Order: sequence, then structure tokens, then C-alpha cells
Amino acid sequence: MALKYFQLLFCIPLVFLVFSDIGHATRHAPDDKNLHSPFEFIKHLEGCHKGNKSKEIHRLKNYLQKFGYLDDLDQGNADDDTFDDALESAVKTYQSNFHINPTGILDVITVSKMVETRCGVPDIVRGANSTRADRRKHDSGPVIHAVAHYSFFPNRLRWPPTKTHLTYNILPNTPSNAVGPVRRAFNQWASATHFTFSQVQSNQRADLVIGFFRGNHGDGHSFDGRGGVLAHAFAPTNGRFHYDADERWVDGIVMRAFDLETVAVHEIGHLLGLGHSSVREAIMYPSIPAGVRKNLHEDDIEGIRVLYNV
Repeated sequence: MALKYFQLLFCIPLVFLVFSDIGHATRHAPDDKNLHSPFEFIKHLEGCHKGNKSKEIHRLKNYLQKFGYLDDLDQGNADDDTFDDALESAVKTYQSNFHINPTGILDVITVSKMVETRCGVPDIVRGANSTRADRRKHDSGPVIHAVAHYSFFPNRLRWPPTKTHLTYNILPNTPSNAVGPVRRAFNQWASATHFTFSQVQSNQRADLVIGFFRGNHGDGHSFDGRGGVLAHAFAPTNGRFHYDADERWVDGIVMRAFDLETVAVHEIGHLLGLGHSSVREAIMYPSIPAGVRKNLHEDDIEGIRVLYNV
């Protein structure tokens, strides 16, 4: 299942609050006072460690399984609220992957990282040569010793050498103010790679398809409402990239809102075959904060060039 999910490359949602291009000006989006992130429950587990029992621990197991840190759960383990050996090992792996001291304890730093909004693509696919990490067995279980750079999908999934021009269409459910940011995101990748891109009509067959969806939208990877997972995309050559329509989306830098172009650049990286990066400044870093605009980083460019040997 992990391998299948890993082919689902990046993820992001959208509530249609899209502003015109505002450069580096910072605005405030309206507050949702009663809004709670789907990851909020993790805050209540701060301080938990092996041997503890809490009614929310089964949700933590599902979280870590979703993002590749815990093996697929059977029904018994999925409902079990015991902080067991397998969970401790998964927490240590998560901590190592994000350069946190791998204690296996849900300390404040680990919790703060876990509750960040992020891409829906798993960070790790077990048993596949897909991550930037050097995996070594320890008594405490598998721990990732990450180095600062890019990663790929299992078996280095990529477009064939003859396929350097990719067409894309933007589904009719996409708000008009999102078209420009998506186009600019493709331009960023075109300027740094051997790929070229062109848009076709929404009713035409294309290599890549972009749209906005919410909740269960039929691809086996439901969105979770406001906060949590923002978007996802599939590895080559599937070509699907979905924003979560329940998020607050803008074109620019707006407090408590997410930049359409930044997320698009990230997800297109997945469409081309890149996994997540451990470099915080890289566009392929898993977490995507509100009120921030990011562009391609040298780590992203190096990764795509290594993947395609160009």
C-alpha cells in the first residue's frame, strides 16, 4: 500500500478566496475562529512515549502510516491506543527525517512539526530505493539518517527520454485567478529543466491535469478539510495534480492563506518525479506554511537534473 500511495505525489486544497498578484505585500485573510486543523489532536499527545495509553494514539498511528513512517496497520493496531515499540520506532524515524533528536518521545519540537500544513505525499516508502536517507538498523528500529537533499519515487519513476514536452489542462472547476499562478509555476520548471510545457483546452487530452477538489473525490486519497493536507499529485506518468478546495488560496503573500504558485511548483515537482527534500528552503520540502511564497531552490534543480541525467 505504501508503494501505491507513494505514487500519489503531492497534495493541496482551495476555498476560492483568490487575490490579484500582490507581490510582497502582506494582507490578512479573515479568521475562522472555530476552525481546527485535522492534525490538531497531536497537540494533546505532547509528552507521550512508549508505554503510555491515550485515546488519541491510534490517530497518531494512522498519521504516521499515511506519511510513510509506519508499516500498514491491521485493524487491531489501527484501533489500539497503546504507545508500543512500533510507534516509538516510527516517531524516531520521523524525528530523524526532520533533523530532530530521535528520542521517540512526542516532545514540543516534534509535535510542532507534525501539526504543520503539508503535502499529502508520503515522505518515505519502505522497501523502495526512493529516499535521500541512508537507512540503518538499530536496536530501536529503522532510523533514517537524512542528508540535506532531494529524493525520488520508487524505481526513479520519470517521463521517458523522448517525452520532453508535456501538455497540461486546467479543469473547468478551477477559479480563474488560479490559472496565472499555475502557468507561472510551469514556467519556473521550464526555465530550470529540459522540459517544455503548454496548456491545452480543458476538454482535450493532456499529459497533466490540474483541478480543485474536496473531501473524497474518487482517487483513493480524500482531502481532510481546512488545514492538514493542502494538495497532492501523482508520480510519472499518471499526471494528476489536485488542490484541496477547502483551503484558503491566494495569489501572493497573505496571512493565514496559501500561495497558489508555491504549491503548484511543489506539486509539479512530484509530477516530474521528485519526492520530498530535507532542505527546508527547497520547494520540495514537505511542509508548506501559510503566508509564504517560495520558488525553486538549487536543491530542487540538482535533484531534477540528477533524475533525468541532464
